[in-house]
Amino acid sequence: MDGARRPELLVLGGGGWHWERLARAARELALPVRRLGFPALRFDATARYGLRLGEDEDLPGAVLVRFVPGGSFEQVTRRLGLLHALEALAVPVINPATAIERCVDKSQTSFRLRLAGLPTPPSWTVEREEDARAILEAEAAAGFELVFKPLFGAQGRGLERLRGPEDLPSAEEASGVWYLQRYVPPEGGDRDFRVFVIDGEPIAAMARRGSSWITNLRRGGRPEPIARAGALGELAVAAVRAVGAFYAGVDILEERGTGRLLVLEVNSQPAWQGLQAVTPFDIARELLAAIARRMRR
Repeated sequence: MDGARRPELLVLGGGGWHWERLARAARELALPVRRLGFPALRFDATARYGLRLGEDEDLPGAVLVRFVPGGSFEQVTRRLGLLHALEALAVPVINPATAIERCVDKSQTSFRLRLAGLPTPPSWTVEREEDARAILEAEAAAGFELVFKPLFGAQGRGLERLRGPEDLPSAEEASGVWYLQRYVPPEGGDRDFRVFVIDGEPIAAMARRGSSWITNLRRGGRPEPIARAGALGELAVAAVRAVGAFYAGVDILEERGTGRLLVLEVNSQPAWQGLQAVTPFDIARELLAAIARRMRR
């Protein structure tokens, strides 16, 4: 769209370590950057484009969505609506709202992975407790355990291993929706992989070795450097493509006994502090350099 554009990158989300790394990388790249929280953005029919970004009516060169905070249904709807509006104004939004929606909802992620023909554990998402119980009973009878995951959860919070119907979370605990994924025993003990993909390239990877079956670094997992190339990187790139993201963190597990790689989740708002600890180059700089190339295109 024609009109005033600030030659800058607008970062949406909180401050802290990630913002400090992004701000430093932006200075090194001579890329103008500023940060706003979502409450500072508003729809405004009196503004030039129907939006105000802080006090500005001008549009940025691009938007990096570092983090969409939780909130009420109305708040989250408005925040995603703002991203859709920026895209409608031809502002590159990274990641786009559709990719965020597909990743924050684990049922959509699983569906998109399956639609793309990518290997991922069987999963079910239901609203009726009797359906969840029947699935759990059938899987237990076949010798499988399930993992219950909050539909919108992150960082390993709320995960439960379900061995039988007696382990099923209540409707209140599940917020009325049961997302169930078959538990796949990993090769090499309690270990999985995180691959960081930017613009179609796997730029960094780590193994996460847990003190339990939950390997998230916030839950005590330890990062170990691994090669990002080969089948692991190729699968991660395909998973990011399946959800329509520009950059993402992909969680992958190697199945015990078969060596088969399975995509567990795709995170469209990935943290990378743990990954940075085992990566010899600056991930924030790689991300901003890729965004700068996108802005020039």
